[in-house]
Amino acid sequence: MRVINVTRRTTLGDLVDIADTNLKRRTGLLKHERLQDGAGLWIVPCGGVHTVLMRFVIDVIYLDRNQRVRKIVCELAPWRLSYCLLAHSALEFPAGYINRSGTRKGDQLDLQVT
Repeated sequence: MRVINVTRRTTLGDLVDIADTNLKRRTGLLKHERLQDGAGLWIVPCGGVHTVLMRFVIDVIYLDRNQRVRKIVCELAPWRLSYCLLAHSALEFPAGYINRSGTRKGDQLDLQVT
């Protein structure tokens, strides 16, 4: 899947996987040792994430049902918890990726299945 920030006219990722089943959401990124640039995970539905047992730091973008950014969490370390009560889904990217992309709260994203 490809994730485009329509507001900033940038591509956040073009190798984004979808976690849309209970098993995929529970597993998340636990089997990964790191994420390469352009890779990520879209967890739907999702109002919170944890990094228990993870081996690396991630950035998280929480989206509402219209794919508008509701909250951003940069550099979420292992063994941490994050949530957003207004979120419908979450995007996970490599640490530092959100700041490099310029993505901000309120931006409109477009998630395109490739």
